[in-house]
Amino acid sequence: MRAFLRRGLNRVLGSAQATIDTIEPGSIVVAPRRPIAMDDEAAITEVLDLAAKIGAVLLDSGTGAIDTERQIAFVAGIYGLDDVDIDVTFNSIIVSAQRGNSLPPVTCLRTVHARSIDFTRLAHVDRLVRRIRQLAITPATAHGIVDEIYRAPHPYPYWVATGGWGAMALGISILLGGTFVVGLTALLTTLVIVSLNRRLARAGTPIFFQQFVGGFIAVVPAAMLFHWRESFGLGPEFVPSQIIAAGIVVLLSGLSLVGSVQDAITGAPITGTARFAEVVLLTGGILAGVALALRAVEAMDVILPGLTTQTPFGPADMPARIVGGAIAAGAFAVGSYAERRAIPVAFGAGLVASAVAFGFALTDTGAILSAATAAVVVGLVGGLAARRALTPPLVVAVAGITPLLPGLAIYRGLYGIMSGQSVVGFGQVAAALTTGCALAAGVTFGEFLARSLRKPRLPSKLIRIPYRPDLRKPASRRAPRNRSEPGT
Repeated sequence: MRAFLRRGLNRVLGSAQATIDTIEPGSIVVAPRRPIAMDDEAAITEVLDLAAKIGAVLLDSGTGAIDTERQIAFVAGIYGLDDVDIDVTFNSIIVSAQRGNSLPPVTCLRTVHARSIDFTRLAHVDRLVRRIRQLAITPATAHGIVDEIYRAPHPYPYWVATGGWGAMALGISILLGGTFVVGLTALLTTLVIVSLNRRLARAGTPIFFQQFVGGFIAVVPAAMLFHWRESFGLGPEFVPSQIIAAGIVVLLSGLSLVGSVQDAITGAPITGTARFAEVVLLTGGILAGVALALRAVEAMDVILPGLTTQTPFGPADMPARIVGGAIAAGAFAVGSYAERRAIPVAFGAGLVASAVAFGFALTDTGAILSAATAAVVVGLVGGLAARRALTPPLVVAVAGITPLLPGLAIYRGLYGIMSGQSVVGFGQVAAALTTGCALAAGVTFGEFLARSLRKPRLPSKLIRIPYRPDLRKPASRRAPRNRSEPGT
């Protein structure tokens, strides 16, 4: 029986290791090439620049500062640079190689100018680190691959990603118990928000104002439909707050909440504080847009129904809501340009997270504890999926907790504050903030558990994992990457 259970566990965990799992003290036994001579500044600079480039892609994608430092140190150590000092902050990476007492250190600096969501690029870099370890490719070859990753266009067109964001809003509306009209309105509203924000980004508009515009647009269609609900034949089951909450969740989804809390927990308080401040500021942009829209519709005698209490649901509602959470997670992966094989994994993560969260909610455990438990499961699933599907854990973790983001609680709190119910309103805002932190902390703990299930081991044979970027169309024919995706 013990042997049977061990074989079953090995099948679940898989023989492959997540890249970050293999980066542990003592994992580098022999460098694949001779140690670099300390007086060879050209060779040292080549290795440091490669490690900094890889770290910049990881940091740009939302990876925590500590994990980014480990990846950089690992790449430098593979090529023979062991005595390396690394400083990763909010948007900059400094890598310095110490050369003893008689020679000055060699330092490389790289800055992350703009953050964008492209999980395919993150997966390619993750695969490159595997190749560096398993195949011992030269720094020049690795430089060429990194440059190719930077130049490669998105894996599919913008309209597909835009449709993914719309499908995500549809899934969120289903998760909240919305009707067909609510889901269709949320989908169309999100398509407008994403398309307009992309144009604003191309014009150089700061991301705060993009969030502001998105929050404003999320309210107007819902308010208009509610005002003319009798003319359109909409019954009492039409709830405008579900449309607004779906738009808020889409705008919140790309914020680096997981990375900020993970940095604070794992020992990078400066980067964690900066990321958290960015999350708070951009969330404030959403709230400002929603507040202005509420005042505008009130000036037109459109009064939305008050909503400061949790909408109840029973066991009969769980299947539809769980499917809605899975749709939202898979659609988020599409909107974030994840690899095609990562989309089913994200769909499964959303399915599991929604099932755990709603299952605990039925036991009156509380929304915060339910969200934290679901996030732990998602972090664990993400770590295991990284081994079986060679998908970076960050992709699965962020997609899995996205349906659980407290968009409805944020709207309740803001509406309560604006309608004179300050105590209830601030309570809802505090609950939303706590829920977000619980989600991020739970994911971090789940990833820790996944890494602890099996200790890293050196592969017995080389496994070739080819890098195949999608270069069917020249990069010059495609629009440049921008920060137009919601929440980036």
